[in-house]
Amino acid sequence: MHRTSVAEVLLTDVRRTDTPHVFAAAASWPRAHATFPRDGSPRHSPLILVETLRQLGLYIPLRFYAVPAACHAVITDLYFRLAPGNEPPARAGATEVTCRAWVSAVRRSPGRRVSGLRLDAAFTVCGLAFGQGGGGVRFLSDAQYRALRGRSARVGMVAAAPEAAYRPPAAELSVNHPQDAVLAVAGSGLLLSPADPLHPFLFDHPTDHVPGMALLEAARQAAAYGSGGALGRPRAGRLKAVRFTELAPPARVLCTQYDSTCVFRVTQDDTRTAYGTLSYS
Repeated sequence: MHRTSVAEVLLTDVRRTDTPHVFAAAASWPRAHATFPRDGSPRHSPLILVETLRQLGLYIPLRFYAVPAACHAVITDLYFRLAPGNEPPARAGATEVTCRAWVSAVRRSPGRRVSGLRLDAAFTVCGLAFGQGGGGVRFLSDAQYRALRGRSARVGMVAAAPEAAYRPPAAELSVNHPQDAVLAVAGSGLLLSPADPLHPFLFDHPTDHVPGMALLEAARQAAAYGSGGALGRPRAGRLKAVRFTELAPPARVLCTQYDSTCVFRVTQDDTRTAYGTLSYS
């Protein structure tokens, strides 16, 4: 799962179905997870659906498509959609979720090794569908990854914002705790600067670039901040990674609201590294 902590593994079972390239899976979403809202909301954070999708996109290729465990998985894009009226309320213990995932657009290298694919999934509880998601992923060998990353492949932590930067209150970012904040205000803009560079969900293990989940959470927090806290829980979203977002200098997160949709982009040294949308009810 590319996770260090066992507590961050959400999948509990994944099996083939009788249909080629279609898989059945189960996941357990605990209320104790770091993303679960602490504002009295009965629903899980959309981020836990995206994380389940990410784990499916790693486990299925490694288990069923002979992708070597040593490969570097690079997410190219992702999307998610929720049906608010069908979402299950979180109960005591954990929410048992069933997933149906299908693989498409399988690409292979000249040696026939799988080098990329797309995965889409539907999420249900007690037979009621409440969410969908999907995305693309590339699989690179060590040599390919080193060639792609070059001198940028230095494992570390995301650079801190300048001392003059201001950390907004947790409520303005729609986060549970000040340590969950990943944004700081510098001048008239927002910088990606985690309050906790070892956050148990966003930065579970050392990395040489900003993880996609951290980028998506930064966009969500930017939408919350720009709306005065009114837009905290998206019902749908898309993220496209154009290039790696480096650990330094701190990336800028720009977010513009159009009615119930926020358009965001992440830039670094005036170069766009990721962009997407978040939609709200």
